[in-house]
Amino acid sequence: MLKKAIAEFIGTFVLVLFGTATAVLGGGIEGIGTLGIAMAFGLSIVAMAYSIGTISGCHVNPAVSIAMFVNKRMNAMELIYYIVAQILGGLLGTATLVTILNSSNMTLDNLGQNSFGNLGSSGSFLVEFVLTFVFILVIVAVTGKKGNAQFAGLVIGFTLVLVHLLGIPLTGTSVNPARSLAPALFAGGEALSQLWVFIVAPILGGIVAAIVGKFVLNTEK
Repeated sequence: MLKKAIAEFIGTFVLVLFGTATAVLGGGIEGIGTLGIAMAFGLSIVAMAYSIGTISGCHVNPAVSIAMFVNKRMNAMELIYYIVAQILGGLLGTATLVTILNSSNMTLDNLGQNSFGNLGSSGSFLVEFVLTFVFILVIVAVTGKKGNAQFAGLVIGFTLVLVHLLGIPLTGTSVNPARSLAPALFAGGEALSQLWVFIVAPILGGIVAAIVGKFVLNTEK
């Protein structure tokens, strides 16, 4: 169990650091843009899927782990270990980004935190619910009994790119409570007050995806 937790810690650290750092540091570089940021998140998942995936399954996302728990692919104790490791990995990822920004004498106003933008709470909730539903539905399908494990990492990684392409201009894209928690805690203020949406909506989206996967796509048979 400890090895799985360490793997999830490393995976979430990589996802949060490389994804949010690309969003923060690459914002002013020509050619990065939305696609570049989306690819940073997606490629982080691909890299981790083919490294830590054989140990922990590479959830690196509490919403994914909860979906797996709902479909009885993991027990309650495993779920707790995974979520704690994911939160700690995300915190270290953001702490590392903060250290880099401090060393470069750059502002800490932007840490890749999510926000409502012009959507408000209800619009942001809907966006995050739908994006997470799609993302986790793909995960439970491709890793299910009828899925193709050989290509699972690529499929999941590029699905994360897909949801980021729509989500970045709207909310910055969470679909992952651990990815949202760390930047919000360090940034404080508005990011912290809006954090609940980026925790609750992905979890609910993941639960619905798990149920649809099980009873409509027959992922568990």
